[in-house]
Amino acid sequence: MLEVKNLTKSFGNRVILDNVNLTVKDGEILSIVGPSGAGKTTLLRCITGLETADSGQFLVDGQPFDPQGSKDTDRVIGVVFQDYNLFPNLSVMENITLAPTMVLKKDTAVAVKDAKVLLEELGLSTKGDLYPYQLSGGQKQRVAIARALAMKPKILCYDEPTSALDPNLRQEVAKIILGLKKDGMTQLVVTHDFDFADTIADDILKVQALDKAVNQVEDLGKDA
Repeated sequence: MLEVKNLTKSFGNRVILDNVNLTVKDGEILSIVGPSGAGKTTLLRCITGLETADSGQFLVDGQPFDPQGSKDTDRVIGVVFQDYNLFPNLSVMENITLAPTMVLKKDTAVAVKDAKVLLEELGLSTKGDLYPYQLSGGQKQRVAIARALAMKPKILCYDEPTSALDPNLRQEVAKIILGLKKDGMTQLVVTHDFDFADTIADDILKVQALDKAVNQVEDLGKDA
């Protein structure tokens, strides 16, 4: 589904990613683990088009793909941000339907109908009229997932989805991710929580910053 080949990214004289390679197979979950500062989020931001890679190649379904240059990026790769990035002035329903109506040009009634299905599946059927400040951290996380899914992406990416959650809520997020896997969703999860990664992932990549801030990427496999 997704291949990244020889990805390099620097900020000034600091090399953050050095010839990183990874593959996420269709319908599988890849976890990228490593300590803070190792470049996990930068890697994710390059894949999702939020940062420009210095060099490297991206392929989706075997075809070259430019995360920044493609008009279909939102429909190919969805993102669930670490801090959720919900619009505080919009209701839950408005957060979920904004991109489908503006980007995909969906009829509002259709977008609302689809959003209600997502909210039901994520246990948020009564929260559509609430605003982000009225939600718990776990609820915000699920709204962020619903918002990403509303664009019907082929690949769903998460940046530290459990960093602000207690153990019970981490289990909830794991169930959601594994449930999406059953539905065939290809997923890439950046996390510093190795136990969480081991619970959800089909494969694990470990990113570790070395001296001179050059990355080492190690395929740990599922048995790690």
